[in-house]
Amino acid sequence: MSQAFRLGLFIVATLAVLMAGVFLIGSRESLFQSTYRVKAEFQNVAGLADGADVRVGGLHQGTVKHIQLPNHPEGKVIVAMDLDKATRDVLNKGSIAAIKSDGLVGDKYVEISFGSQGEQPIKNGDTIASQPPLDISNLVKKADNLLDSAQGAVTDLTGTASNLESISGKIDQGKGTVGELINNKTIYQQATAGATALNEDMEALKHNFLLRGFFKNRGYEDAADLTKHAVSHLPPGDPVKTFDYGGKKLFNKQAKLEDQKALKDAGDYLQSNKFGLAVVVDSVGMKGESGQDQTLSQGRAAAVRDYLAKNFRLDDTRIKTLALGKTSAAGDNGNVEILVYPASSSAGAADSPTGRTQASKDAK
Repeated sequence: MSQAFRLGLFIVATLAVLMAGVFLIGSRESLFQSTYRVKAEFQNVAGLADGADVRVGGLHQGTVKHIQLPNHPEGKVIVAMDLDKATRDVLNKGSIAAIKSDGLVGDKYVEISFGSQGEQPIKNGDTIASQPPLDISNLVKKADNLLDSAQGAVTDLTGTASNLESISGKIDQGKGTVGELINNKTIYQQATAGATALNEDMEALKHNFLLRGFFKNRGYEDAADLTKHAVSHLPPGDPVKTFDYGGKKLFNKQAKLEDQKALKDAGDYLQSNKFGLAVVVDSVGMKGESGQDQTLSQGRAAAVRDYLAKNFRLDDTRIKTLALGKTSAAGDNGNVEILVYPASSSAGAADSPTGRTQASKDAK
């Protein structure tokens, strides 16, 4: 291959590369395409430069030809753009130009939105609406303000936590009303005593004759339970064992057992020995209204029977009650007897209540 041929080949290749470069640059700058000019005004172009891309629908469709400063301080920066005539089909007076960037720190370009339906078409040299560019410095400033606000919130939370810790410490030390309630045993004991007294008062009211119907409607007391295990009179014959208790020893003014331990001897006997029938006989003194005293007597007898049935291993079907109500022999506080009859006894015909009282006295 001669030197002249090699030289000619080099020149041809160089010209081809040069022509390709001119074609690419001319195509990018729209030198070989039919274009029209559009303008947009901005308060700040945020670093946009001459020759920047103009995109329509995300595609390169033009170039920024020049950027002109305003003639007076109140004016705006004018950005002149050459666009491909093919964009006339999608752009009109309703299109908006916005300055954007490729990423946070990339090159700036102009993005023009599609127009609105029914708007007038754009003519060469028309000015379209614009949208203020996003300023990274302003964004950073807002982020700083947001961080400052977050720091303030954290500080406030820290202060609140300190206050709560201080309050908790005072409570632990017994300071203030809450601290006194939590740490003062005397107040706790008074509250407990008050609750106990209230419970006892409620229990007493449940057995009060005048309020029995009130509690019955609320499930506290069923009047039929007082006579559920009652017998009309005692079985014939003498009891094999008699336990005698004063009414004041076992009960308060109502039909509530106060000294349950006093019944242990009777419970132990019934638990350890075979018997046919055990009758809890209750009587009250002569004071008071007869109807109320009869109900009180029934309640006391039922209370003794229930205690024996629940606390000792025995056949509770063989434990009955007999309420005598008012009797002159019972004293002012009344009397409670547990009469134990042999295995052959039953709750059949028996002495009258009056005769039973005397017979039990003789048996003892």
